[in-house]
Parts: sequence; C-alpha cells; structure tokens
Amino acid sequence: MGVGKSTVGRLLAARLGVGFRDTDDDVVTAEGRAITEIFAAGGEPAFRTAEKRAVVRALVGHGGVLALGGGAVLDPGTRALLAGHRVLYLTMGAAEAARRLNLAGGRPLLAAPDPLGRWRELTAARRPLYEEVATAIVATDRRTPAEVTESALAALELTTV
Repeated sequence: MGVGKSTVGRLLAARLGVGFRDTDDDVVTAEGRAITEIFAAGGEPAFRTAEKRAVVRALVGHGGVLALGGGAVLDPGTRALLAGHRVLYLTMGAAEAARRLNLAGGRPLLAAPDPLGRWRELTAARRPLYEEVATAIVATDRRTPAEVTESALAALELTTV
C-alpha cells in the first residue's frame, strides 16, 4: 500500500510504449462501487474474490504493465499465474510508509487503532509471497517515481522505446 505501484506502473508503461492497467481499478469497474464499499458490504473475502477475477482477466487480456493490489499474492492461484511473467516488487520501510500513507483512513486494511503497526504486520506476512513471485526488487524509500522507474527498468533488464 502506497509504495507507488500505479504511479511507477504508468511511468514504466510510457517508457516501454505499452498500455497500463491496474487491477484495483478493474475491481471498481466490475463491481460498480469503491473498494471501501466492497469491504464494508462483504469484507475482505468479497474483495479478494473480485480481485482474483480481475487479475485473471488482466493476465489473459493485457500485454502491457499491470499493477496488482498489494494482497493479490495471498492467493496461491494468483501466484501460480504470475509464473513466467516479469514481476517487480516495490518495497518501502515503515518510516516511508508513515510518510506516504494516509494512516488516518481511506484504506480498509489499515482501519486499526495502530495503522502503522497494522501496515508492518501486513508487510511482514506478505513479504515472503512477494519475494516468491518477484523477478526484481526495487526499494522506493526517499526516491522519486522517475528514479524508481529507472531502477525498475535496469532491474528487469528492459529497454525503452
């Protein structure tokens, strides 16, 4: 959350001359309501079901840069679908998360008495899964999106148009 998946994804797509797609946007479009509303109505399981459908559709029908929601890797089937694709794992530390994220609200999974503590828990639980599917890992702490994009291109060994 807040690591820059969408921002860097758009920059990568532009540099590579390909399309960009964000599965969170796909979920909102398919469900006809905001992610916060999906969580409110059906909880995290309802969102994860919609997210899985969005990821499958995107991997089948999109040949450009794809940004997946931070929890997409929780599903073993999604991790299996990512095999054979270039997968970039963007990281940031807790201090950077506190600086970037609106810890006061707007992110259903951070709705807790200690949002930063909750972010740390989620990150620790998901890190091994991100690393399992990652082709490359790029740190984003104190870096501009353009700097992260350059590092991503180099780490993924991609050439631009």
